Amino acid sequence: MMEETRAIGEETLVSLNDVRERKSLVAKNSGDVKLAASGLGHSYRIQGIGEDGTKKISLWHDVSLVHQDPVTRAPTEYRNFVCEIPKFSRKKYEIATNEEGNPIKQDERKGQLREFLKGDIYFNYGCFPQTWEDPTFFHPDAEGTRGDNDPLDVVEIGARIIKPGGICPVKVLGILCMIDEGETDWKVICINSEDKWAPFLNDIDDVEMEMPGMLDAVREWYRTYKLSEGKPLNTFALGERFMDRAYAMNIIEETHHAWEMLISGEKDREVEASGDSIIVDLVRNLSKNSLFTLGADLDVHPEAHSKYFDNEEIDDADGTIFF
Repeated sequence: MMEETRAIGEETLVSLNDVRERKSLVAKNSGDVKLAASGLGHSYRIQGIGEDGTKKISLWHDVSLVHQDPVTRAPTEYRNFVCEIPKFSRKKYEIATNEEGNPIKQDERKGQLREFLKGDIYFNYGCFPQTWEDPTFFHPDAEGTRGDNDPLDVVEIGARIIKPGGICPVKVLGILCMIDEGETDWKVICINSEDKWAPFLNDIDDVEMEMPGMLDAVREWYRTYKLSEGKPLNTFALGERFMDRAYAMNIIEETHHAWEMLISGEKDREVEASGDSIIVDLVRNLSKNSLFTLGADLDVHPEAHSKYFDNEEIDDADGTIFF
């Protein structure tokens, strides 16, 4: 039975259990999701759209975290990676988490479009959909810092260049905990499941064995890339170590749980009660543009849940966008 909804401000918020009952938003396969670019400069946007060419598809909310076999619909070992910045480029594209439909745009600072002043990035950079680094959560391994209020960052180390908005299944290999201006900024290391190196890479130690120097290069890029902006070096928790796949999967699960709390309104209610006005504004700015405000139904993926979630069965018409 659907629980009673409650209104806060201009938003109607629902319980997390209610959100799990709301399905069938967009029932599309990966080939039905297109990218549409519009505008120039500050107004440039890359929007996910449905096959009718009009329905907005959020690359943050509407794409499933867990990759599904395109034929059987069974969950696979892979996770879906949404690319924001292609390798060998420097424009700082990112998902606009506070805009309806969550298009990709070029980041701005003080009215200027941002690029990496350090130069081109040499890996594909993006995020996992349906994740969120909760700014109210202080991870015990992150040296007393809170989440950065964005989807979970992903570094894809394969050979192919993936365009902005491109989505592909990836193998999770490990994770690095960067501290960026006092915030936790996890970097998941992964590889495109179709990359020629993928069969040889199953955990973080395999990367060092098969691609020696790659992990050090990734860490040093992140350590130094803000120096060109006049900022200090970034630092890393956990002794600067890249943690293994099992550790990374736990972080992915934590951030997926946080995302569910965000889109259900549970986090909004929680921070409203805390009285922390800064955090309330951060969360409300995101939650008012989250998936349940864009349509009547919402798909949530129990196959990604830990023991703390109810494992509800997903039927073929549940509306998930699988890749």
